[in-house]
Amino acid sequence: MLRSLHIRDFVIVDEAHIEFDKGFTVFSGETGAGKSILIDALSLLLGARGDTRVIREGCEKTDLSAHFDLSDDIRSWLQSNDLDDGEELLLRRVIDAQGRSRAYINGTPATLSQLREVSEQLVDIHGQHAHQSLLKSTNQYALLDAQGGHTELAKQVASVWSNWQSLQQRLRQAQEQSAGLQAERERLQWQHDELQTLDLQPNEWEQTAVEHQRLAHAQSLLDGATRALNLLDGEEQAAQRALFSATQEITRLLHHDPAALQPILDTLESARIASTEAISDLNSYLSSVELDPDRLANLEERMADIFSMARKYRCEPEELPTLLQTLTQQLEQLSEDADLEQLEGKVAQAQEHYNTLAQQLSDARARTSKQLSQQVSHAMQELSMQGGQFAVELSPCKPSAHGNEQVEFLVAGHAGVRPAPLAKVASGGELARISLALAVIASQAAQVPTLIFDEVDTGIGGAVAEVVGKLLRELGLRHQVLCVTHLPQVAAQGQHHLQVSKQSQGGHTLSRIQVLDQEARVEEISRMLGGIAITNTTRQHAKEMLSQS
Repeated sequence: MLRSLHIRDFVIVDEAHIEFDKGFTVFSGETGAGKSILIDALSLLLGARGDTRVIREGCEKTDLSAHFDLSDDIRSWLQSNDLDDGEELLLRRVIDAQGRSRAYINGTPATLSQLREVSEQLVDIHGQHAHQSLLKSTNQYALLDAQGGHTELAKQVASVWSNWQSLQQRLRQAQEQSAGLQAERERLQWQHDELQTLDLQPNEWEQTAVEHQRLAHAQSLLDGATRALNLLDGEEQAAQRALFSATQEITRLLHHDPAALQPILDTLESARIASTEAISDLNSYLSSVELDPDRLANLEERMADIFSMARKYRCEPEELPTLLQTLTQQLEQLSEDADLEQLEGKVAQAQEHYNTLAQQLSDARARTSKQLSQQVSHAMQELSMQGGQFAVELSPCKPSAHGNEQVEFLVAGHAGVRPAPLAKVASGGELARISLALAVIASQAAQVPTLIFDEVDTGIGGAVAEVVGKLLRELGLRHQVLCVTHLPQVAAQGQHHLQVSKQSQGGHTLSRIQVLDQEARVEEISRMLGGIAITNTTRQHAKEMLSQS
């Protein structure tokens, strides 16, 4: 679970360090005080995208960090990514005024995708606009699949659907362009056969050019090497003899001035040995170089053929083997496309694969929809929607990336009314309550230790708000629950209470967070109940709410 959050120079927070405990924690404060800033900071630490607007005015960077307890799964993930460091998990995010964003896990640089990957096992955030997104069809699909634990199966269905449609498109094109495809295939086949007849091997052009260069200048190579050999080891004025004589002369004088002459003698000896090796190498070279006009003519003919082919296909000679490989691949593709029977078989196979997975998904959704309908309908009774019903309707439809059914959430606000689409009949308050019920039900099945609710109680009040608070408190028995709220009934149910307030300092507005003791909680809930003017009656009411919770 989340242990602590440290914020520096973030929006209107100069610096704040917050310690968290297990159970149900509430955040309250006046509108604009910065309650949701805490959620925004956590979101960035969990991999959300950010920009320079989050940096407090006049500062160079924002620096965020959070400590979490380690579970076995998290520790295993850290070890597999070489990020393990003790018994805690530290996430850090820094964004500077130049727009650079840096992320760290346990002090080691990390990517945003790594932050998002590890955050999926740490925190689940339910935003304040969740009830609005509930109206979108794609979100209804996603919520149902997530609740049933078949999100991965839904992804497989979408992938198989895409493959099926791609193959169908290829089949249609092949059917419409069969004559054109045959002409294209014949053209490519002719080019392929021509290049294959040339039979140019990888690196052959380079090797041929080197050999041709040697044979074309064989006489010059022989003459030059012979002259060099004579200069080194000829009968007159040979370098080898001169070096030997010089060595003998210095050796004779060595005992008169050894300190000065020994290095010179060593150098002469090295030169003599090197000249001996050069003479040996030149003799070997002269025996290997031959005049071979027939071989030279063959090479020139081969190079002419290669160069002519390269000019024809407008490429470099060394690129011809790659071109042949490309033509081979294109011919294979065209052969598949021209074989309508084979393509039809692939389409049928892809369709069968889709039908199998889509049916599995349909069966899974049918089971989940019944269970979810019952659970949400039961929660609606507790949220003062007596007699209300919630239903997940699965209507058969044409195959699509979403499967073989249309998912639609239906609701009836009270008894005796037939459920109708959520978008048409639910009021703002009803929609908020249903969204909260879905969030709580989904969270009960969630494996993540920390759940965050950001003003999900918008549009709720009175007795319903007290029920919402109790629901969240009960949820806090199984998870660490953090809730940003403006309702005193919800705040009173919290086991821990943090107040967010605004202050003016040096011409700037700053946000402050403080942990409230029992007396301070009475004052804060009194403010939430009565506004600016707080009376003794309001305080008494606040005390009763806290004692009842």
